[in-house]
Amino acid sequence: MEKALRFLRGYLRVRIWGCSPERFLNLCAGRGIYLWDIRRNAEYCDLYMDLKSFYLLRPIARKTGVKVVILERIGLPFFMPKIRRRWVFLLGILLAAAFWIGSSFFIWRIEFYGNLQVTDDQLTSFLEERNIRIGTLRKSLDITELEKEIRRNFPMVKWTSMKLVGTELEVWIKENERMPSEVKREESGGKDLISEYDARVVSMVVREGVPMVSRGDTVAKGQILVEGKVPVYNEDGTVREYLYVDADADILLEHSIHFETALPEAYETKEYSGRFEKEYFVRIGEKYIRFPYGHSFFQDTQLQKNHVPFLYEALNIPICFGEIQHWEYLTVRKKYTDEEAGALLNEKLSIFLATLEEKGVEILEKNVRIDREGEYWLAYGKMTIRERAGCLRNTE
Repeated sequence: MEKALRFLRGYLRVRIWGCSPERFLNLCAGRGIYLWDIRRNAEYCDLYMDLKSFYLLRPIARKTGVKVVILERIGLPFFMPKIRRRWVFLLGILLAAAFWIGSSFFIWRIEFYGNLQVTDDQLTSFLEERNIRIGTLRKSLDITELEKEIRRNFPMVKWTSMKLVGTELEVWIKENERMPSEVKREESGGKDLISEYDARVVSMVVREGVPMVSRGDTVAKGQILVEGKVPVYNEDGTVREYLYVDADADILLEHSIHFETALPEAYETKEYSGRFEKEYFVRIGEKYIRFPYGHSFFQDTQLQKNHVPFLYEALNIPICFGEIQHWEYLTVRKKYTDEEAGALLNEKLSIFLATLEEKGVEILEKNVRIDREGEYWLAYGKMTIRERAGCLRNTE
């Protein structure tokens, strides 16, 4: 506190020397002049005093034959004249402070967390319809009502929470693991489970419905595997009525599939010349202000670098500047070698097999060849697989 008061009043670091500096110090003490941090040297003394006391030193210095020199001026009284001479700098500081404080009343970023079925674009459009976007006043938000509207408009959302963190609006969402069925089954109807392709039944476990095939049977595409019409018999063995259900079963089918993919023998690639130009820009929100640059290449690749000032980054304000590097290149046509073509086609085959395995498909046998036909490389063949199958169709 004492240091702050000294800074506001202003103080000096002075040096004294002469015939009797001790007498000078004693007279200062006798007249109530406060001195501190006195450092004695063989020829002089350095000390600190406040600005008001300095104007009382002249008669004491004349009486004791001591010379006084100011070494340093410290405090607000000495700082303000410099600021007045640099009024543009002071105005810039005041405007920056006003901009910083004013920006804190707005939303400058909206982030969504936990949404999988509902996309960010859907949620952004939903908020924009209610005039909530980047640059909206924070106090205009009714967070409780918005949370209710999100749950009403998106049935798959079972919980939502919105909160303001600085200038960022965070929207947290939790969705139902299963979507409610949009189509309700009629009480009088059921669904059959049919085969999606020609295959052989490897195993079959029925939970709902009447099985129409057995293990080891060969079935055709579209054939009923499990019927959704369950008969109810009279005592004499005749059918009294039918109950309609959605057929449900785990059925493992074995069948063959064909694989084919093509690769053109020639391809286009980029060869860079090493020349590049820089283009500078300022981005405010989604709008770019670009400054002209020296040369435009016929073909170039652009590399953008953004620089966000610390002040704007702390407030999440979407203002940045940066540069766009334009690298010149030429389009060159080349042909795949046998090794390159084989490697690329094998990579496509590996991706296809990995996709099948992710779906739980068991690959029993595969026979794939790579040949060249005209201007293309072809990978083709047949595979024998086992997979769980069956799709629902309305019972007739």
